[in-house]
Formats: sequence, structure tokens, C-alpha cells
Amino acid sequence: MRIHHGLPTSHSNALLASSCALTIGNFDGVHRGHQAMLALLTNEARLRGIPSCVMMFEPHPRDYFAQALNKPELAPARIATLRDKLAALEACGIDQCVVLPFDQRLASQTPQAFIHETLVAGLGAKYVLVGDDFKFGAQRAGDYELLDSEGQRLGFDVARMMSYEVHGLRVSSSAVREALHAGDMSQAAALLGRPYRVSGHVVHGRKLGRELGFRTLNLRFAHWKPAASGIFVVLVHGLGDQAIPGVANLGIRPSLDANDVNGGRVLLETHCLSWPAAMAQALPGQEAYGKIIAVDLLHKLHDERKYDGLDALIAGIQQDCDDARAFLATQPHSANPAGQATMHGCTPLSAHTQTQRQTTRDRI
Repeated sequence: MRIHHGLPTSHSNALLASSCALTIGNFDGVHRGHQAMLALLTNEARLRGIPSCVMMFEPHPRDYFAQALNKPELAPARIATLRDKLAALEACGIDQCVVLPFDQRLASQTPQAFIHETLVAGLGAKYVLVGDDFKFGAQRAGDYELLDSEGQRLGFDVARMMSYEVHGLRVSSSAVREALHAGDMSQAAALLGRPYRVSGHVVHGRKLGRELGFRTLNLRFAHWKPAASGIFVVLVHGLGDQAIPGVANLGIRPSLDANDVNGGRVLLETHCLSWPAAMAQALPGQEAYGKIIAVDLLHKLHDERKYDGLDALIAGIQQDCDDARAFLATQPHSANPAGQATMHGCTPLSAHTQTQRQTTRDRI
């Protein structure tokens, strides 16, 4: 999948097809509703003989307005990092993705200017697929009717996909956020069509875990407001042929110094409950820095806790490990730790950790 940060310039136009089948949105989580839309988009692109293209925005428009108004509470909790969104889009067979910086210029652009400058002149859209609640342009003045009217005049087709439901529940990013906030990982997985996942490069931390007897694999969550937080039972992918069970802390680590090497940023710190002999040989000293791993959050044990001292912290981590093992012993996947989780309509999630293209992901 080709990734363009901003509309392609004349220098990069050769990398972007002169026409495309396009859908537009934030795609936070790439949930089952998104996946159904992407399946429809790729089918239309194939029938028309043109590439499929997703346009998304970074930061999220609501992030931009929250900062502009100095009201951080208006920013939505983030389900997925940009890396994970792009990995999910690629898994769904999307040919190219345009990540537009959402800034003052874009926020103030009229719907008509957006259509002319971005959809037609910038991307050469021949087919545009949107959701049933799609709004665009300054003051959200543009809607499906306007887009359809302009499409007929300018020569591109417009289609609208209605809501996608699972057991009578409308699948949306808001519903996924609610499930993650409540710690209902089963509900989140039902809406996502897969376990909730965070991936990234393993980064250095304070090395406190090894001093306490609980080594951790640390991933930065590149947003200050994650949709999920707390202590979780997890499976780690990307360190071998099979997933490794573990327990992880997603959050700000209240028991530790906020001025540590990671600057108080949100981290996913994962302790593997087992370290296979093959991995010990592949990673001497159990070091995995720089590797790309993916962590599936299966079950929430509890919210983050602030412990009074290192002894209490060690006891708390040990209890979390015991509780994680007890949970895993009750699960069918414990006998098949690699699992067979798939994205609804997309390729297996394990493909995300097998493909590590320097040209796309390592720039993120």
C-alpha cells in the first residue's frame, strides 16, 4: 500500500494513480463497519480497473478543534495509532492511502473547494463512497446530497453505505471507545472483528522491570488519550512463530516517576509470562529493542493502581501475573496461542507482524 502524507506534489505524482475509487473518514479502529465499507470499495475499484484509495486525517478533526478551543475534553479517545490504522487498511487490500494534515486551511475550506481541489484535481476520484452520516467542509456544511450533485456535474459516481449492525448494535468508533473505556474487551472484539491490538517498535525504558524481576517490552502509544487503559491479559505477536502470553500495563504508570526516560508518555508495557527457548536463542539477554511487535489485549484485570513503594509494586505485578495465567487457562486459545483471529473481510492479523516494510511503516 502506498502512503502519501498530504496531497501528492508534482514530484510524487508518479506514485499516485491518475484516478481512483475513494472513501473518506478517520477510520479509528478500522472496525467491522469500516471493513464492510472497504470491501465494497475494493470491489468497485476492481470492477472499474482503478486503484482503491482511503483518505484520512491526522490529527483527528476533533483533536484539532479541541486544541484550537483549548478544550482538551472535546478530543476523542484514540482507539488506534496511525501505524495500526495503516496496517489494518493494508490488510483489507487498500492500494493507497492519503493522510491529510487537518489544519486551519482544511478546517475553513468550503465543501465545494474540497470537492474541486482535493477530490477532483488532487486525486482524480471517479467513485466516492461515504457513510450515511458523512459531513465535510467548513462548519460541516457539505453532505451526501451536495457530494452526489457535484459528482453528477463533474463526472464521478457517489455511493452511500448505511450503518453496519452486529446483533442490533450499530458498529461505530464511538461504540468501540465505550467498550474499551468500560474494559469490555469481548464487546470491543465483537465490534472490531478481532482482538483489540496495539503495535509498534519496542523502545527503551528505565530498565526498572528487570530490576524487579519482571522484564517488559515497551511500546509508545502515540496519542495522549488512549481509549483503553489499565492492566490486561495479552498475547504478543512478532517474536516468533507463536504468540506469547503476557500481562500488560497501558497508561501512564502512576507508581513511577513521570519524568522518566519516556517523558511521562503513554506506554504499553508488556511482561511475557513465558519466554520460549527458541526466543532465548534468537534474542540473547531477552532484548527486543527496535523490533516491531503487536500486542492483543484480551481481558482487563483492573485499572492502573498507584502502589506505595517497590515491594507493594512487586506484589501487585505478581498477583497480576497469577490472575493472567488463571484467565488464560480458561480460554480456548491457550491451547493454540497463535490463534486464528482474522479481520472481518480482511487478511489474518498475523500478517501485520510478518510484513515490516521499511518504506511505509518505519517512517511513521
